[in-house]
Amino acid sequence: MKHDFLYSVEREVEYPLATLWKAFTETDALQSWYHPTMLNSVAGATISNARVGGEWQVAIEVPMDGSVHCFYGRYTHVEPMTYLEHTMHYTVKLDEFKARDESTEFHIVKIEFEDRGENSYVRWAQYGELPEDQIEMTQAGMNNYLDSLEQYLAN
Repeated sequence: MKHDFLYSVEREVEYPLATLWKAFTETDALQSWYHPTMLNSVAGATISNARVGGEWQVAIEVPMDGSVHCFYGRYTHVEPMTYLEHTMHYTVKLDEFKARDESTEFHIVKIEFEDRGENSYVRWAQYGELPEDQIEMTQAGMNNYLDSLEQYLAN
């Protein structure tokens, strides 16, 4: 599988870098925001063990069609407060999600963090293969996840 650059999204938030880092790396925090603003994560399905080789996973409920969208992978590069990189597998089949089959095709996610004084910055970039007509929609979706992140940080 090729891992070509697909898109990136970025955001500067009015919170210290330590707060932003925890939102991306702590299980309870990740479960609270890693979903579109109009949806929710499946309670208890999130894992974040932010170390090289550590697992991460999130399942998102979509009540409009009764589906669950599942993402999982492993951290491949971790530089505290600076950089996260992980694989990202995707399935809508709960049995596949529970089995965590890491031999399936996957994307690579690279997340950069920057301290900007009282603010902090995050850039999320995704690499892999997607049909051309899905890239813009996927980018818009991830921007919405960052909206959810900002709502989480505000509470």
